[in-house]
Amino acid sequence: MTVVWINGAFGAGKTTTARELIDLIPNSTLFDPEVIGGALPYLLPPKRLAEVGDFQDLPIWRRLVIDTAAAMLAELGGTLVVPMTLLRQDYRDEIFGGLAARRIPVRHILLTPAETILRERIAGREVPPDLPDGDMRIRQWSYDHIEPYRAALASWLTADAHPVDTGTLTSYEAAARIAEAVGTGAVPECEIVQTPEPTAETVAAGVLLFDEQDRVLLVDPTYKAGWEFPGGVVEPGEAPARAGIREVAEETGIQLDDVPRLLVVDWERPSPPGYGGLRLLFDGGRLDAARTAGLLLPGPELRGWRFVTEEEAADLLPPVRYERLRWALRARERGAALYLEAGIPVG
Repeated sequence: MTVVWINGAFGAGKTTTARELIDLIPNSTLFDPEVIGGALPYLLPPKRLAEVGDFQDLPIWRRLVIDTAAAMLAELGGTLVVPMTLLRQDYRDEIFGGLAARRIPVRHILLTPAETILRERIAGREVPPDLPDGDMRIRQWSYDHIEPYRAALASWLTADAHPVDTGTLTSYEAAARIAEAVGTGAVPECEIVQTPEPTAETVAAGVLLFDEQDRVLLVDPTYKAGWEFPGGVVEPGEAPARAGIREVAEETGIQLDDVPRLLVVDWERPSPPGYGGLRLLFDGGRLDAARTAGLLLPGPELRGWRFVTEEEAADLLPPVRYERLRWALRARERGAALYLEAGIPVG
């Protein structure tokens, strides 16, 4: 089972190419995530929908895309062809990482017609006649997304996806080129860590590492949204502090000589589809300039790292993770560990 994800700006020809592609790849099925967006007005109250400008910004949309793709492949097998624009790298990480957790590889294709061609196609795009103000709204929506597409293209998109210039190709010719590239292996599986989803509560150990300015190290995982501390899930029979040492070595190349000191134990409440569990943060100490220069990011699990102040961390970490960090820093100052429940000290 595999997914061929066809990405590109609005007007690149993703859907028409995908429809041609399913006739060229044996045992393939079309899945258009637009149908998930179309179902959301029947699932969510208008107030919730009005809070976002794009249904991709709703976590439920991203979860349903992952779950629906996995369910379709479990039912049908073969290849799922998915035409959908993804311009935010964290959303790409969340969706592709969720599929990888289900052992579903993704081959990422990017349609790249020139911007002038995109604008011509948008101008000539057919709009449903029964849609109020449809012509103006849909075309403007497409034009507004050219700049985010350009920004993604300049940063991460071309490094992540296999480009196919469709500027002079018909949809069939584009599909034939994609089918050949997929069939010959020219489009590799996306290098994203396959982290199985937990089936029960877990214990996870994170380690705080500091630079000479007492800024804390954060890492940027490819398989989930948001920055994180070095660390991971404690394996059966493994001591949590030792798990933290192991994860730090695997993720950064830093070998900790001493067992790190416990700062906080935080109980994370279940939040479906997550199970929650215990989250421990340890003090891994300060890294000098030489050790900082030796930081590595082996494999596809992490895309970046940076040292940040407490204030800077507030903009990078999800709220509950930031609260965990905030109280861990207070515990470090006081020299005494804290017990938290959902990020709030208890007792």
